[in-house]
Amino acid sequence: MSYPDRFAPPGGASRNALIVGSVLALHAAGLWALQSGLLRRAVEIVVPAELLSEFITPPAPKTAPPPPPPRPAPKARAPRPAPTPMPAAIPDPTPAPAAPVGILTEPPPAPPTDAPVVAAPPTPPAPPAPPAPPKIELPSSDAAYLNNPKPGYPAISKRLGEQGKVLLRVLIDADGKPQKVEINQSSGFDRLDRQAQEAVMRWRFVPGKRNGVPQSMWNLVPVHFVLE
Repeated sequence: MSYPDRFAPPGGASRNALIVGSVLALHAAGLWALQSGLLRRAVEIVVPAELLSEFITPPAPKTAPPPPPPRPAPKARAPRPAPTPMPAAIPDPTPAPAAPVGILTEPPPAPPTDAPVVAAPPTPPAPPAPPAPPKIELPSSDAAYLNNPKPGYPAISKRLGEQGKVLLRVLIDADGKPQKVEINQSSGFDRLDRQAQEAVMRWRFVPGKRNGVPQSMWNLVPVHFVLE
């Protein structure tokens, strides 16, 4: 006995034979399955299941489109710069070298000597001087030649102690006669006022004058009643 045969593992040949037999059995089973149509049925059964699973799978939810980005705020317009003032033109007294020379024109013809001379309008006369104010002389009752008596003092007024001053407004005509007597200021007593009116109506006056001509005029005449 050789050395390899002495130390070979027991049952090695039977194991190899088992493996070879299994492989051969599998091949034989596969051939038999192909011939009997079992493999085709397995394929027919498996494939529809896969398709059915794909068909039943719910569709993916639709995603909403993202909102549009916000519009940018309008940019403020920058103020326009103020226009730069143009420099003022400075007159140059020196003419340009190519400046055109002006054309001399003849003076207008003189008017003919036989043309009529237009006279200047006459100066209007100066307005007349305003007339001098008239010279007025008021009537008077103080002349000595008039002999105007004093008004009588009523007896009852003396007993009652009535006294005072009556101022009468008298219209005197051009002959110096009173035409109307009015009470301008009362003495405070009717008897004294009436007595003064009756006395003055009998008086005579120097008539008033305008520029030396007698005229009718109003004049104020005072009458005093004083107890002695």
